[in-house]
Amino acid sequence: MREAQEVQLHIMDQEAKDQTNSPQHTGITNQCSTAAPPQTRSYRRWIRISIYTVFLLVGQTVALLLGRLYFVKGGNSKWMATLVQLAGFPVLIPFYLISTTKKPRTDDSQIKSPSIKTLALVYVSIGLLVAADCFLYSVGLQYLPVSTYTLICASQLAFNSLFSFFLNAQKFTPFIINSLVLLTISSILLVFNNESSDGTAGVSRAKYAIGFTCTVAASAGYGLVLSLTQLCFNKVMKRQTFKVVVDMIIYQQIVATSVIVVGLFASGDWKGLTGEMDGFEMGKVSYVMNLVGTAISWQAFAIGCVGLIFDVSSLFSNAISVLGLPIAPVVAVFVFNDKMGGVKAISMVLAIWGFISYAYHHYLEDRTKKRYADEVSKAPMPET
Repeated sequence: MREAQEVQLHIMDQEAKDQTNSPQHTGITNQCSTAAPPQTRSYRRWIRISIYTVFLLVGQTVALLLGRLYFVKGGNSKWMATLVQLAGFPVLIPFYLISTTKKPRTDDSQIKSPSIKTLALVYVSIGLLVAADCFLYSVGLQYLPVSTYTLICASQLAFNSLFSFFLNAQKFTPFIINSLVLLTISSILLVFNNESSDGTAGVSRAKYAIGFTCTVAASAGYGLVLSLTQLCFNKVMKRQTFKVVVDMIIYQQIVATSVIVVGLFASGDWKGLTGEMDGFEMGKVSYVMNLVGTAISWQAFAIGCVGLIFDVSSLFSNAISVLGLPIAPVVAVFVFNDKMGGVKAISMVLAIWGFISYAYHHYLEDRTKKRYADEVSKAPMPET
């Protein structure tokens, strides 16, 4: 879901900055500095940023609400709910065509490209994980209120940091530790929330527990996908270009979509889709529009992420996504009559606090790198 889209986007900018700000690339940076745009951006650029932000926030919120609406109004196929999270990737093909027309930078062209076999292994492996991850998220969305589901998803940052510690030598700063503690407590509180199932009519305690477990597992899987993707970009691709980013998104989604299609037919769920559509409370047309709208919404979210990353930075893109998370629970209170009790409200505050702590860590890290780059660029050149 948004995890499958945001998966690759959040983690690649850091590696690019590491490469750009390293001493061996300082010369290239200095040569390009005179051509860089001024600090005050043109109004056209800010219009683009505003449009991308709207795409991201609206796409994320609408996709979550439509996904929940599918189950509330009579949808029952987890495979179909998962398929629409991934099958909209053809919307990104124009971005791929644009990326292939751009000439590679000099420093990128000097990096040896990995073999086709290696790339295939990367795309297939991560694609399989994404497919499993999206299926688990679908189970969670079927059995949990949107507010509870979204709050549990906050734990994905904690899992991301944990896996990055082992796979990418992520250092645990006080801000990351603070974020981990807050997000963990936020999720644990929901276990003791007596109002958790009030927003999901007909869902038993056992199904609620299944939904809770699957959502936590999906959040852990998303954190693993993030860390593995970062590892692949650092050790395999060894570069960050627009084409490489779009390649990763499209190819892994092709793999994930293929897996879900096989699961849809192998499970026999496809046989009940006609009856499901006939029994949909809002009618056949609304059923089709719901699925199409969900698929388009997730891709709109992806376009917003890509646009913000390449117009501003991945940190800014992720920060906007994080700030947009509370929108869905608030809207769900009015759309699905989800109850926002005291425990759930406290959980939301802790989750937002944890997000801010995590984002502030990256802000400080980015400032440190820029300060280092400035010091290197101002250092006198050694005499030959």
